[in-house]
Amino acid sequence: MSGQIYRFQHRVSYSLCTVGNHVYHSRFLDILELARGEFFRELGHTFAALQERDTIFPVIECRLTFKGPARYDDLLTVELWITEAERIRLTFACRVKNAQGTPLVEGTTHHVCTSLHDKPKRLPAELVATLTPYFAPPPPA
Repeated sequence: MSGQIYRFQHRVSYSLCTVGNHVYHSRFLDILELARGEFFRELGHTFAALQERDTIFPVIECRLTFKGPARYDDLLTVELWITEAERIRLTFACRVKNAQGTPLVEGTTHHVCTSLHDKPKRLPAELVATLTPYFAPPPPA
C-alpha cells in the first residue's frame, strides 16, 4: 500500500456486545464512524466545522467482511485509508484488528458529499488536499 494509514484505538464497551460476548455486527459501523470522525479531526476538518459550511458525507454503501470476533474490553485498532476522493465521492477502506494484530473486520464505506439539504456537491478542495497522503488504490480482488 503506497498511502499512509490512519490508526484509531477503541476499547470495546459492554454496551456493544451481545449476550454471547461478541461485538454485535452492526456496532462495527459505530466504531468506524468514531474512527472517521477522529481522522477528520486530526486533519483539522471536524464534522461540525464541515457541517457549518453546509457539507456532510452520508454513507451510501458499506461492505464489511467479518473474520473474527471482538469481545468486551478488547482493545481494537481501526485502520483507515482513502481509495477514492473525486468529484462528489469519498471512499474509505478499513481494517479492524485486535491487540495481537489479527484482522477481525475488513471493508469499505462509500460516501457522497452533499449539502445539508441532500444536494450533491464537489468535495472541498482543501479537504481533498489533506486526504491525499492517505490515498491508496483498492487492493486487487
